[in-house]
Amino acid sequence: MSNSKVQTPPKAFDAFLMRIGQINYAWTNTESTLIHLMAGLIPTDTSTATVIHLTLNTTRARLDLVERLSKRQNCPVPAEAISRIIAICKQMKKLSGLRNRLNHCLYAFDSDGGPVRAIQMRIADRKNSLAYGAETVLDRAELAEIDLALREIQTLNEDIWSVVSDYAMPQ
Repeated sequence: MSNSKVQTPPKAFDAFLMRIGQINYAWTNTESTLIHLMAGLIPTDTSTATVIHLTLNTTRARLDLVERLSKRQNCPVPAEAISRIIAICKQMKKLSGLRNRLNHCLYAFDSDGGPVRAIQMRIADRKNSLAYGAETVLDRAELAEIDLALREIQTLNEDIWSVVSDYAMPQ
């Protein structure tokens, strides 16, 4: 039998878990709206755009496709729409960094009341070494950054629907 105790996360950790869940929900919902931009930019129906969206298995690939479709010659949407779409893609790429950091890490806490930490599960190749396990303390400042990102994702969602509506893209 083992004598090790199961550690219980501090109550404050629940607020971070709740926010991370909200970020994931908002992100997935917003990323799915790219289907409508794809349908308008290709142009095609939303069923075909959904197949394309699901075939591309990363956010980066989906955003690159939308951005490239909007930059090509003979793009079927007006220049104002293209500018808005490129700005949306740029903002989504920026926000994907935080989302990835929150989702691709381990969370650590200790029973002695030390700070909760996010430990990155990413290897960074250096010239002569490897670096991994970068830690971020999950404090009020980090929670504020997550809250700001959540508001920005919600705004992106509204911006995408606005473009879809303004330029009569398939819904």
